Amino acid sequence: MHDLLIRSAVIALPDGALLEGDLACDQGRIAAIAPMISRDGHEEIDAKGRLLMPGVIDPQVHFREPGGTDKEDLGSGSRAAVRGGVTSFLEMPNCKPATIDQAQLDWKIARASATSVANFGFFIGATIDNLESLNNAAPACGIKIFMGSSTGDLLVKEQKDLDRIFGNGERLIAVHAEDETRIRERARELLGEDETWDYALHSKIRDPQTALIATDRALQLSQKYGRRLHVLHLSTAEEVERLRTAKTDQVTCEVVPNHLFLSTDDYEALGSRVQMNPPIRDPDNAAKLWSGLHDGVIDIIATDHAPHLLEDKAGPYPRSPSGMPGVETSLPLMMTAMGEGKCTLAQILRWMCSGPAELYRISNKGKAAEGFDADLALVDIESSKPVRDEEVFSRTGWSPYAGRNLTGWPVYTIVGGRVVFDNGKIRPGLFGQALTFGT
Repeated sequence: MHDLLIRSAVIALPDGALLEGDLACDQGRIAAIAPMISRDGHEEIDAKGRLLMPGVIDPQVHFREPGGTDKEDLGSGSRAAVRGGVTSFLEMPNCKPATIDQAQLDWKIARASATSVANFGFFIGATIDNLESLNNAAPACGIKIFMGSSTGDLLVKEQKDLDRIFGNGERLIAVHAEDETRIRERARELLGEDETWDYALHSKIRDPQTALIATDRALQLSQKYGRRLHVLHLSTAEEVERLRTAKTDQVTCEVVPNHLFLSTDDYEALGSRVQMNPPIRDPDNAAKLWSGLHDGVIDIIATDHAPHLLEDKAGPYPRSPSGMPGVETSLPLMMTAMGEGKCTLAQILRWMCSGPAELYRISNKGKAAEGFDADLALVDIESSKPVRDEEVFSRTGWSPYAGRNLTGWPVYTIVGGRVVFDNGKIRPGLFGQALTFGT
């Protein structure tokens, strides 16, 4: 008897082909996929012809623990993740205290093991003087460098410090690419002495050139030292065009749904709810990002889930914090885009499932195939429903997409062969596992 048996599903195979049939899970892995499986399961789910796909791997989230648990923590963030069909996440180091050494990494892993319903991995954050930890702390999915948009120890902007980090070690380096010098110069130019409520200034201060300067700098460092580089949340047409010619086999990049589905036009209605780093762009920018996805210039999709309380977001700019929740809406947004002809299922599987697993060298994840880990999402791609703030699982209780009708909401989410999300509810007492990363 199988541990879990899903019957009558439309199964998304690794090549994007669809198989109508059954999928069985044993001991946390996919044991069989076939048009019909004769053996019974300890638990059986009637998929009723819904889409069964590998769970999404979100390779960039901020779950705020420790130090910001009024906004989110590893438990609440993971519950939001599985509600959105995300079965594994990679979490960033800019918490309080920051994840910059083995002790902090160990603390996060222990905490997630006891609270996260999804699988989890963590970045180690670069400072100007923690080189030994950057190369030796384990398990870590990569090194995070804030070239701009950070404060305190996690801001690394001097050339000598960047050279030292890029020039020592082999671990993947992921960069937040915004040029700190240009940000400060433009802030002085565009902000007056008095407080302002013009949130749209955020996109003008952090203009496309701010991103391009930093991305160029990271590309040069990667080439100089032969270092694996991942450019986080690529946001501009200018960067896409630069990478068309400058990208090498050791360089990858990602886009977040906010830059595909929101624009500066949304400031008028949503204000600081759509304030993030790097900022949302002009309406015509998204087409260039979509082109980069289709052409393979952009490799994967992440969310940069970065929640803040609405009462904090409501403050005057520039004191209003940047970031918005997104981990539970990324898959429905992309499924809706698929229904509109903007992408195919095979592309979604590549951008959100197998691609992140391959990029971060996570074995046995990201595919609905026999022998792979049984991390799965059963998705209703026929019916649509609106995003509602009151239904959001993130602790912040809001979404920038509130009111938008989306098609492709998960009905069940399965982590390690066990159902953790079941028709709108989290099953208690089930937890994910720490991810491991190849070299």
